[in-house]
Amino acid sequence: MLLGVRHHGPGSARAVRAALDSARPRVVLIEGPPEADALIPLAGDEDMRPPVALLAHAVDEPGRSAFWPLAEFSPEWVAMRWALEQGVPARFIDLPATHTLVWGSGPEGESAVEGGGGDGGGQPAAPADADAGGDSSVGSGADDRGGTGTGTDRGTDSDADDGPDAGSGTQAGVRIDPLGVLAEAAGYDDAERWWEDVVEHRGLGAGDAFAPFAVVEEAMGALREVYGSGGHDRDLVREAYMRLQVRAAQREFGGGVAVVCGAWHVPALRQKPTVAADRALVKGLPKVKADMTWVPWTHRRLARASGYGAGIDSPGWYGHLFTAPDRPVERWMTKVAVLLRAEDRTVSSAHVIEAVRLAETLAVMRGRPLAGLGETTDAVRAVMCEGSDVPLSLVHDRLVVGDVLGEVPEAAPAVPLQRDLARLQRRLRLKPEALERELELDLRKETDAGRSRLLHRLRLLGVAWGEPVTSRGSRGTFRETWRLRWEPELSVRVAEAGVWGTTVLAAATAKAEADAVAAHGLAEVTGLAERCLLAELPDALPAVMRILADRAALDTDVGHLAQALPALVRSLRYGDVRGTDTGALAEVAAGLAERVFVGLPPACAALDTDAAEEMRRHVDAVHTAVGLLGEAPAAGHGELRGRWHAVLRVLSARDTVPGVIRGRAVRLLLDDGELAQDEAARSMGLVLSPGTPPGDAAAWIEGFVGGGGGGMLLVHDERLLGLVDGWLTAVSAEAFTDVLPLLRRTFSAYEPGVRRTLGELVRRGPGQRGSTETAGPGIPGFGASLDAERADAVLPVVRLLLGLDGAGEEEITELVGVAG
Repeated sequence: MLLGVRHHGPGSARAVRAALDSARPRVVLIEGPPEADALIPLAGDEDMRPPVALLAHAVDEPGRSAFWPLAEFSPEWVAMRWALEQGVPARFIDLPATHTLVWGSGPEGESAVEGGGGDGGGQPAAPADADAGGDSSVGSGADDRGGTGTGTDRGTDSDADDGPDAGSGTQAGVRIDPLGVLAEAAGYDDAERWWEDVVEHRGLGAGDAFAPFAVVEEAMGALREVYGSGGHDRDLVREAYMRLQVRAAQREFGGGVAVVCGAWHVPALRQKPTVAADRALVKGLPKVKADMTWVPWTHRRLARASGYGAGIDSPGWYGHLFTAPDRPVERWMTKVAVLLRAEDRTVSSAHVIEAVRLAETLAVMRGRPLAGLGETTDAVRAVMCEGSDVPLSLVHDRLVVGDVLGEVPEAAPAVPLQRDLARLQRRLRLKPEALERELELDLRKETDAGRSRLLHRLRLLGVAWGEPVTSRGSRGTFRETWRLRWEPELSVRVAEAGVWGTTVLAAATAKAEADAVAAHGLAEVTGLAERCLLAELPDALPAVMRILADRAALDTDVGHLAQALPALVRSLRYGDVRGTDTGALAEVAAGLAERVFVGLPPACAALDTDAAEEMRRHVDAVHTAVGLLGEAPAAGHGELRGRWHAVLRVLSARDTVPGVIRGRAVRLLLDDGELAQDEAARSMGLVLSPGTPPGDAAAWIEGFVGGGGGGMLLVHDERLLGLVDGWLTAVSAEAFTDVLPLLRRTFSAYEPGVRRTLGELVRRGPGQRGSTETAGPGIPGFGASLDAERADAVLPVVRLLLGLDGAGEEEITELVGVAG
């Protein structure tokens, strides 16, 4: 009994169940890698929750992997569960993964009805990165397990086709979409809509349980007569191996054999070539030692948009169709309403009723037997979303595709590193989730500190479960924000990382030491030292620091030293909150800073425009690093800031230093209070004198007022603004064309409000600032003294913020002074 199916097709899944209930076979053979036979009993474990996938990887090269995804509505999953429930043997009969993982040089994706073992099914496996999970990446595997297919993949991949798939990337010259061909013959321009009409909406499996499979087999037979294997020579080998397994089962059980496979393969399995001919096809295939296990999968990874060759457009919708016992449209609209209400949109029961009516009416108008995804989507848009595609995109993302993440039982085979990771996830209450979420951590709390260590260690191992993001609240070193999302392919990354150790801590330590030895530049080593501190790897840090000290001693490039210093100094800030000894790091950082101080002035001489801009960025980075290093509680570090200021004075006064660096040096000294405003104005006046070439003057201005705060400096100091304005108006027409791009780059970086204020000040002219005093004592651009009336106006707000409604003005003033 050959049951040709569409992978991930709820209609096919229901039909398989009905056919097995009717035929009661003695053994069930399923398209998939035979190495997974021992894993079939786990499909009946109470802790197993689809979607899940069979993962095969080469023992000596874990990155070479393949996946065979299965959803609750996959016919193969239904066949497995039926066999387990009835106590009937179930076996996989596709080409073994030991061949699949090494056969061929690139992925050859299959289609939804094709068959082939899933992601890796019968095709050569590609690197896990390529497939984002294996399906599409791992060769043709996507072929068969993949696809409830909602249409074609890149115009070629279809559920029914196992062979020609133009989008899968095989070397075949002609690749067809079997469902597309059948849909076109029936007068449809959409293969997915045709499949819904003839299968999903026709109660597949009702009446004669075998009639649907006979019809599909006849259609596939006609297609293969015309297209042959469709350019899939590998399918001929896979089909030969499957025929051998079917014969062996028939001999063992004496009949009563049910075969569940991609519909495209059925005509080939029906053929009766000699055993010798089939054995000749499978003889001598390359092989590699492989391990297999179950791993969680997601609906999103079943989607075609993820790159899965046999993927489907709407896994969430198909899951709903399979599990809804009756009235699927009404139940779907209710789900949509619940989602939209959770997003604070006004959706009532009347909206649900009207949306159902509209969907059914659209189905009648379009000549469809029942409302499908297209009709329900149009109805939701019109009734519940008021014609807007914005909330509709949320419905598509959360429901049509979905973020369901499967679960596998602890009894499933796993590498030691995976088991340690699972233990840490349970202890830290950090459950993997398919839905992206942000996690705020307070490192002063033990559990949050443990979570931070785990996430940083995994990043060192290449398991990017979490991505650090900027915190929206506190910016203290005790606060971290992560964006988390568990992707199925991370299971491959964990398997790959298993070569470094059996626990997350041991593996991260070994990987950090190896990365330090292999690092090409000093900045790489300093960045690695920072990551070791973040991950709290006390055994790896000494080795990294030795390599860092050796590299720093040998590197004479000031640019490299300046690049390395910021990461090193940032790392010192983690000592207090993480309890890490950073003494050795502080010594290396101080030594590195001293070498930068000595080498920076000569390195800044005679630079072209690009090199000068790059060096200016180094100066900024060193300035920030020295500020942090000066705050570190280490002997002698407080003196570094004074020596750095001396270096800045040298840079600001040396004519051989490019203007952008001289201007920035003056600005940094001014910001640190090491240069009076009168001195800064004098320096600007000298640079903007007629004797200075306009290009040099423009570069100095960019260095001085470019970047953060530069615009506000001109707003609040009219003398500086007047100097810039006077110089700019005196530039000749010929020179103005040359300096304009530089000036535009400088001033365009200001915020719109700052640019607008500067424009108003220039329009009014020097000293004309409305009612604001600009003469006499005080800071230029501000009033000469405090405006008591305006200051008193904020007292009610201060009382409200501090909860001191009954406090007197003196008490509030004292509190504000302490806070300041």
